[in-house]
Amino acid sequence: MVSRLRDMQATAPDIIASAVVTVDGLTLASVLPSEIDEDRISAMSAAMLSLGERIASELQRGDLDEVYIRGEEGFVLLTAVGQEAVLTALSRNEGRLGLIFLEMRRAAEDLQTYVA
Repeated sequence: MVSRLRDMQATAPDIIASAVVTVDGLTLASVLPSEIDEDRISAMSAAMLSLGERIASELQRGDLDEVYIRGEEGFVLLTAVGQEAVLTALSRNEGRLGLIFLEMRRAAEDLQTYVA
């Protein structure tokens, strides 16, 4: 799984960190800089996925595809990996979101075999 995350980051170099997290908030794999706490990103990713799914459902928007958060220093992007996990990526502010989301969707499809 770590190898697939590294491949995703090599293909979309604006991604500076990534992790695959269970819906319960446990890290399955990550490629994170040392200053990012793996446990914190895992817990927050699981919470954001759960909240995003609930919002999409309650507001009758269908199944959740992605969660997108923009901050002054860049983006936090989440996408589901099957029903049991979430792929989280941190990107630079000038990142090309189309390419990043494309690579995240491809990685999520590949990672489903490890999560199922």
